[in-house]
Amino acid sequence: MAPVVLYTTMFCPYCSRAKRLLEAKGVSYTEIDVGVNVSYRQEMIDLAGGCYTVPQIFIGDRHVGGSDELVALEDAGELDKWLEEAA
Repeated sequence: MAPVVLYTTMFCPYCSRAKRLLEAKGVSYTEIDVGVNVSYRQEMIDLAGGCYTVPQIFIGDRHVGGSDELVALEDAGELDKWLEEAA
């Protein structure tokens, strides 16, 4: 399975939505809380091409975007493909 990384903050409903979807699919992920350390937020912004809202989600080296984009991938039947390709 592909390495999945989520940049999040505490009490973020969009972050929770993304995590619930991944957990329902049995996908493990690494969560990086950008509220804990400012350098994590800058790392996220750099990797996400300037996006600063959370969550920012990565599957392997591919930037998914936020929870809306993750759900759209799932709805289109593409999420499993992204996960397999990045593995």
